[in-house]
Amino acid sequence: MSNQHPLEELINKFKEGQLNANLTSKQKLSLLKILRKNRPAFAIGEEPLGNIRSRDVELYLDVERPYPPILRKPPYPESLETRKEIEKYINELLDMDVIRKIGHNEVVESTTPVLITWNDGESRLGRDFRALNNYTKADRYPRQAGKSQIHN
Repeated sequence: MSNQHPLEELINKFKEGQLNANLTSKQKLSLLKILRKNRPAFAIGEEPLGNIRSRDVELYLDVERPYPPILRKPPYPESLETRKEIEKYINELLDMDVIRKIGHNEVVESTTPVLITWNDGESRLGRDFRALNNYTKADRYPRQAGKSQIHN
């Protein structure tokens, strides 16, 4: 097994001529440069999730710190089996660098994790944002009056 990153292995295959024959040499080189430059964005092999930096979503709340107890509630009581399943999902997210462990001196505002299970036995990890919705300021998108929309 190679110690090389799966994307690098793919790039090496491309260098060996396994790219589309219709591409010019310049286009092939350009493609290889783009692949290498954006390597963290690709989900290849054992890495099921690319790592793309994106913009954070900003929420504006109607309340200030300290937040009401309803926003700071502890996790729901769960069965041992459900807690193990939640822990499994959290460990997967840690391994993929989607989330990180926090230091003891960091302040974290978080919602309660929940396990959503379907009838077929499949499940996924979710968050309970219901309490947060009560304190989130709504985005306002002004809309034209109905008559002006019809006549324009």
